[in-house]
Amino acid sequence: MPLSEHEQRLLDQIERALYAEDPKFASTVRGGRLRRPSRRRRVQGVVLFVLGVVALVLGLVFQWFVAGFPIVSVVGFLLMFAGAVLAITATGGKKGEAAAGEGDGKASPAGDKEKSRFTSRMEERFRKRFEQE
Repeated sequence: MPLSEHEQRLLDQIERALYAEDPKFASTVRGGRLRRPSRRRRVQGVVLFVLGVVALVLGLVFQWFVAGFPIVSVVGFLLMFAGAVLAITATGGKKGEAAAGEGDGKASPAGDKEKSRFTSRMEERFRKRFEQE
């Protein structure tokens, strides 16, 4: 549902006030994007998770205890956890590429494939609005 003209003016006014009050925060919020983890990172995470499952099961089957503590099973669980975190999180890499892409207002070819047309249009409108001021 689109905003009314009054609501749009109020939103623009709030955005201008935010830039005037705290430009560093505003630029941080504007530049922040959620990234998907790379394919390599996801594969590494899945492999680590599977190794963790194997270690967990082996620890239960062979019941290797150190001081009454199932150390192999715990290590397996930790490997599973680390693999899951690795597979679902993205690193902050490629900051230089993102900054270069924002400077000229053109998106990279790889970025175009990942973004939907709607998202691209909305980002472009948002960028144009603040470049005019």
